[in-house]
Amino acid sequence: MVKSKVPGSCGASLGPCASAGGGLSPAVTLGLFAAWALHDAEEVAFGPRWVRANVPALRKRFPQVPERVWRAVEGVTQREFAAAVAVMATIVGAAAVRGHRTGGRSAFFQAALDGFGLHGLLHLAQAAAARGYTPGSATSPVLVVPFTLWARGRLRRAGRLRPTTPGGVLRGVAAAAGATVVSHAVARRLVKG
Repeated sequence: MVKSKVPGSCGASLGPCASAGGGLSPAVTLGLFAAWALHDAEEVAFGPRWVRANVPALRKRFPQVPERVWRAVEGVTQREFAAAVAVMATIVGAAAVRGHRTGGRSAFFQAALDGFGLHGLLHLAQAAAARGYTPGSATSPVLVVPFTLWARGRLRRAGRLRPTTPGGVLRGVAAAAGATVVSHAVARRLVKG
């Protein structure tokens, strides 16, 4: 297969805009995976242990939450949680690579980026509701939210940021929730064999 020799163009075998992010810094696109990995390292390190220690008090503070929700939260083992994070790594990694290959134009990448930022805001809301630390709340204000805002700013300046619409936000939230459900379902199957 003959590849283009024009500087900055994409080789035919690589697909459109594959040249090093189409002029966009890899920190914007591939940085999504790096930021996600650092954030999720916090969740893996503290998640299940924090749940075991804090759900009894949260159960008393929030009696309106159905008991089946508390049982489901308590039922996630460290091994299952780590497996779910590994499954999510493939999803976020694929989004970051797709973003890099399309110069940040990919709807999949931008939805993942927006979902990551909304995920960080959710952690901050959880910490406020719990009146203290919750897993993920340490890296959210210093990494997740700032990275998302920075990356969106870079995409905007490059003329590649898709317009934000209420429908787009809802689709991003739905995609993030769906990816979480799929990750945990696959992890449960992997762990239980």
